[in-house]
Amino acid sequence: MTCADPAGSESKSLDPSPPPRTDTLAAGWILLSTLLTVLYQWCIPAHDVSPDEAHYWDWSRHLDWSYYSKGPLVAWLMGAADWALGDWSVAWTGDRAAAIRFPAALCHAAVLAGCYILTRRVFHSSRLALWVVLLSSMIPLVRIGALLMTIDPPFLVCWCWALVLVVYALEGRRWAWWGAAGCVALGILAKYTMLLFPAAITLFVLCHRRCSTAWRGLAILYLGVFVGALPILYWNAQHDWVTFRHVLSQVGVTGQQLSGRGKLIGLPLFLLGQLGTLFGLWLLAFLAAAWSFRPWHCLDYRVQLLWWTSVPLWLFFAAASLIKPGQPNWPGPTYIAGFILALAWFYDQLTRGPFPRLLATLAAGNLTIGVAVILMLHFPNTYRSILARWLPPPSPEQPTPIRKLDPTARLAGWKSLAAYLDHLREQITQRNGQAPILCGTYWNQPGILRFYCQGHPETYTIGIPNRSDRHSQYDFWRPNPVSDPDLFRGRTFLIVGDISPHLLPAFEAVEPPLRFTHCEHGIPLQSWTIWIAHGFRGWEQLPPFQAGY
Repeated sequence: MTCADPAGSESKSLDPSPPPRTDTLAAGWILLSTLLTVLYQWCIPAHDVSPDEAHYWDWSRHLDWSYYSKGPLVAWLMGAADWALGDWSVAWTGDRAAAIRFPAALCHAAVLAGCYILTRRVFHSSRLALWVVLLSSMIPLVRIGALLMTIDPPFLVCWCWALVLVVYALEGRRWAWWGAAGCVALGILAKYTMLLFPAAITLFVLCHRRCSTAWRGLAILYLGVFVGALPILYWNAQHDWVTFRHVLSQVGVTGQQLSGRGKLIGLPLFLLGQLGTLFGLWLLAFLAAAWSFRPWHCLDYRVQLLWWTSVPLWLFFAAASLIKPGQPNWPGPTYIAGFILALAWFYDQLTRGPFPRLLATLAAGNLTIGVAVILMLHFPNTYRSILARWLPPPSPEQPTPIRKLDPTARLAGWKSLAAYLDHLREQITQRNGQAPILCGTYWNQPGILRFYCQGHPETYTIGIPNRSDRHSQYDFWRPNPVSDPDLFRGRTFLIVGDISPHLLPAFEAVEPPLRFTHCEHGIPLQSWTIWIAHGFRGWEQLPPFQAGY
């Protein structure tokens, strides 16, 4: 069905004579960016797997219909990549990191391609579409999404292509509603934020009177929601609906919320996070575009669709920050359409605005900083020695001061820690005649320990009896020391992380803690406390189950 506006309201091309070979240039850039990403993952792996990645990899070793905190799509993708490329990755790089990160590079290419097509369909501008691809690939957060395989890369692919297909559907291609519904279904299996997509399309249809015939398409979209939710509902019906309690706690409906002074800083923290995410300039351009392309001013339905799938949702996340703080990447899907609007506004100001030179200078400076940060993220050893000079020397209270300024330090040292743990495990096995139980005190530690320790041993979390952590998927894999203590009585535990007085009565004896610090070029990057606890007795009393805390 076509939602044509009255004469003169169709969006006008920003470049009536588009430059030749633009499609080829865009395709070449996407291919080059993806190829360089894959080569970096396989040939210059500067970062260990992150705890989140290893957590999802552990899910892929226990394939299921859903999991405690997220849907199953990331586990399915990682499992497929590990099955197809895992042995090659081990032979080429020494571990499976390059294999499980390969889907992130493909998702990166799919998002860039979707943004190019979406920009061309909406603004009829090959030149603008090319700039969207070039500039978005140089935003550090986008590059991180190409390197690390978390739930966000496949989720953003589903969001982007659902939007592309809705545009096609509104232009008269009815089959595209079914494609968009399929993207919505897959997106829900990746991240529950996908539920906001059909809500945004509903607002668009309600407020754009000439698209009232799209109600049938909306019904198809909500059918996609139902299909995508079925595996998650099935799993939760068997596990006391824990995902719903966890998500409600995460968004602040239940559990800890901001109060008093906290509410005053929630919104500023959100804005600072978005300024950092988009390097200031593009956030300001997005806010200017939000006003310039407001629906009651801009009549083209395609532009209105971009507005309704970005601005109201961004305001929703901003308002949510007053209730509970979130992560800077939470508004990420709003920038699929929002960044296109921002660049369209910026492009118009460059060509017809009063301050083109100033804007060009700001854009050049922003781009230079972005590229510098991307290079630093890829090659952290080139700048760590410089950062270390500006920081106080390591101390017992702060053994890794560089972590304050270098976020990549959190992706270092896990392989070295695993090698040290393997040494301790061998010693304990020779002494006791039985391998120790390997545990972490936080939910994101078991996966990374299992990923790098020799033989991928079973690992567990004891954060709940330690009163230091929330519940996680590890509480649902049985047997485990928390739910089945009788099966682990008398065993020696090798524990990574700080332990509290609540944990000491569970063991007959606990050796003095060991400290392992990972350094590169003389700079300490990560440090862990390791405990050897003998003679597990069981837990005296466990706190009640509270999802999300």
